[in-house]
Formats: sequence, structure tokens, C-alpha cells
Amino acid sequence: MKLAILGGGGFRVPLVHGAVLDQMGPEDGTRIDEIWLHDVSSERLDTMVRVLRGQVAGRPGAPSLHATISLPEAVAGADFVFSAIRVSGLEGRCCDERVALDMGLLGQETTGAGGLIYGLRTLPEAMRIARVVAEEAPGAWVINFTNPAGMITQAMQQVLGPRVIGICDSPIGLGRRAAQALGLDPAATRFGYSGLNHLGWLQSLTVQGRDVLPDLLARPDLLKGTEEGRLFGPEWLGMLGAIPNEYLYYYYFNRDAVAAIRGAAETRGEYLRRTQAQFYRDAAASDDPYRVWVEAHHGRDASYMAEARAEGEERDEADMAAGGYEGVAVAIMRAISAGERASIILNVRNGSALAGLPADAVVEVPCVVDGSGPVPLEPEQLTGHMLGLTATVKECEMGIISAAESGSDAEAIRALAIHPLVDSATSAKKLLAGYRAAIPEVEAVFSGR
Repeated sequence: MKLAILGGGGFRVPLVHGAVLDQMGPEDGTRIDEIWLHDVSSERLDTMVRVLRGQVAGRPGAPSLHATISLPEAVAGADFVFSAIRVSGLEGRCCDERVALDMGLLGQETTGAGGLIYGLRTLPEAMRIARVVAEEAPGAWVINFTNPAGMITQAMQQVLGPRVIGICDSPIGLGRRAAQALGLDPAATRFGYSGLNHLGWLQSLTVQGRDVLPDLLARPDLLKGTEEGRLFGPEWLGMLGAIPNEYLYYYYFNRDAVAAIRGAAETRGEYLRRTQAQFYRDAAASDDPYRVWVEAHHGRDASYMAEARAEGEERDEADMAAGGYEGVAVAIMRAISAGERASIILNVRNGSALAGLPADAVVEVPCVVDGSGPVPLEPEQLTGHMLGLTATVKECEMGIISAAESGSDAEAIRALAIHPLVDSATSAKKLLAGYRAAIPEVEAVFSGR
């Protein structure tokens, strides 16, 4: 089988490559024979090829490795396409953050104004990718990790239908941590999670037909041992009666988050821009670029969502070691290629899964995946403020999709204005003007370039 990785010069590619090496093989019909990396930067591709070759050193039977700046060549005849692109690069991400922060609003990659603008400029390229895949590899399954994952997946499904699956490691990590806090085996526990990408809640944790989440919520001592317990505080989780996705910190503690980010020496995007530039320089000059990558990756992982942690508090080592989105991607590929049944939380077409949301909306819910692809299981329904917040944010996402298709600044302003973390038509106009001035790819959406 052929796997194409779009954004193939990206820093996290060795995670997917390593998971393929470790978990897909000829003995069960899931072997990947060739991996094609695609990127717009030939220099990044060259560096990443050297990193991956170091990763397979001493491992016989590894997939053949190819690199190309030609998208049609990369995806032609592919069985799976993994998409993790970043339109405008980290320079764009820094602008996503700073334009909003300069107005006193949250500047974050996928949440709020920054996330909507990131989606706006990414959508034209995502749709181009979808059309090329439809032409060159009509039977391929597209596994989308490009953020904002729900919005991008929904747009690409307009071309490729349900063969586009959005993935994220956040909800699976949340469920795993909750189960382990109670001493349970996550594999034997059903996670009652539902919402949108980076906007969902764990509302139940079922073992042998019994919901044990209330037991966890009643134990502040156990909650404090989890990332979410430290992030939100046991008292707030008890008030909610659920455990939110970590990105809901930016909603429930918005003022705190904005103050912490504005008070830091650099934003997350600026940190990544600095450290990744150093990594690519070091890796290009090193005789062992894979070792350089391993060291850089540990530092990047440990600093994730640092603005939400207390001073001196570090991310849990066991949680970092448990793996993330690369495991989700490989689980999907294994389930489809071998016909294995797997239960995974994914971003898929809603249909009738979550009441109160459009049928064509992409939602994040537990699914069963086999050779036919994913099918949503009966999820926990959203009610009250959870449903209200989810419906509003989904309408914002759909407005941005429409704006990217039409080039209408009015549609983009409306989507920004109704977002709960913007909540002002005046601010929305200023935000869009700021982003158009700062990021050429945003201006291109409206000028037709």
C-alpha cells in the first residue's frame, strides 16, 4: 500500500512514520510499502528524508521513502493520504496570535479569531488537495490533521464525501487519563465524549454498563492527578458535571488565558518559529539528524499549553509517552486495510448523531471503524450551554467555509463577530482588516489571487 504524507517536511512527520513502522506489517495485510512525502519546501523535505532514514536505521523491510514537491505525483494511486499542512507557515500562525492579542482578544491557533482565520486561508488549498486526490487517487482515504481539523474536514468532504476523516488526539487522551485516574483499563472503558474538534466534553465513563465518571468528579485528589484536573480545577469540573477538552480552557478561563499569553515573552507560535528554525539548521548540519529531532521533540512536547499551567508545573511524562494523533492515524489505516473493528473518537459527518446540529456538520464523536470506514456510535447528546456553544461555533465555521468559497468579506466578518471569543461586530471588522494586511494568503481569499 502507498501512504502519501502532505506537509511531509513538517516537524511531526517522524511520529507518523514511527507509528507506521511499529504497527503496520505484512503479517496482517496492513503493510505500507511506500511512503511519499510532499511539501512546498524542498529544503525541509531533504532534511526530513535524512531524519526518517536515521529513524529506520537497522530496521529491515521499512517502506521505501520518496519526496516530491509535486502534489499529483505524491498522491497518485495512494491508498491513504495523511494531510498536515500549514498554509502561511509559522509566520502566519504568529500573525494569527498577535493580531488578536493586540486587540485584547485571544490569539490561538485553532480557537477564536486566530483559528477562524487559519481556516479561512487554509480552505482554498485544502479544496485543491481534495480535487487532486479525487483525480489521482479516487479510492484513497484522506486522514486530515490539518487544523482547524473539523472545519477543514467538512470542506474537503464536499469533494470526497465520507472518505475524508478528521483526527485529533485530545479527546482520546482525555478519556485515557480519566480512566487511568480510577485505575481502569482505557481499552475496556467506553468514553462518552461528543462535540466539535477542540470543543467537546467527556460526559460519561462507562465500565461494564456503569457510568463511573461521577466517582471521579467526586474525588478532587484523583482529579488533581490528571492534566484536566490541574488545568480546570476539581471544583469547576464538579460544577460542570463533565470533563471538558483542554481547549475549552480558552472559553471557561478566557481572561486568564489572554493575560497569561500577553504576559509571556513570546507566543506559542513565536516559540515554535524560533525552535523549529533552530532544529532545521541543526539537523541539516548534523551527521545524526534523527537524534537532533528526538531532542527537539521532547522540548516541544513538554511546553504544550504552557500558558494554562502554573509556574514550574510540567506536563505529565506518562501522558507524553502515551502517544497522540499518530496512533489515531495508524488505528484508522489498520482498521480499514485489515477490516478490523476499532472504536475511535473521530471527526465525521454528523448525520443524525448529535441533535441540534446540521446533518452535514462535521462533529467529533466515538465511531466504529472497519473496512468500510467510520460510522458514528450513539453519542452522548449535548444539552444546555454545551449545545449552545457548539451550535454557535459550528455556525462560525460554516460561515468561514462560505466566505472562503465566495470571497465575501461580509460573511467572514459575520462569522468572526458571532464567535463567543470575539462577540463584537466592530472588533470583527478590525480583526479581518488586520489579518488581511498581515497575511498575504488571507488577502488572496478576497482579492481572487
